[in-house]
Amino acid sequence: MFKKILIYIISISFLTSCSNSSKDIVAQYVSPQQYSNYDCDQIIAEMQRVAGKVRSLTGKLDKNNENDKVATGVSLILFWPAVFFLGGTKEEEAEYARLKGEYEALEKASILAKCSM
Repeated sequence: MFKKILIYIISISFLTSCSNSSKDIVAQYVSPQQYSNYDCDQIIAEMQRVAGKVRSLTGKLDKNNENDKVATGVSLILFWPAVFFLGGTKEEEAEYARLKGEYEALEKASILAKCSM
């Protein structure tokens, strides 16, 4: 009975503690209205800046996610209390969601401004 409870607790910890993969993070809504005063050159420059940050964070988040999966597998076999110390930073995940939302807003703003890309 104790083993079943322990396995259940460890399984739940595993599912809730691992950092998210970048593809699993949903974009946060950002209004395209904040870019309504931008001309096409400014919109494109901002899109490039945001895309650079997104690429950088994508690598970090995916690496954290992979490291957590490996560490979880090892910790479940060798030292199960280590499972409780896993997880990526929620701040990075929140920033990633915000940046994805900004990029989507910039795409909408470029369409509204009739920018050719």
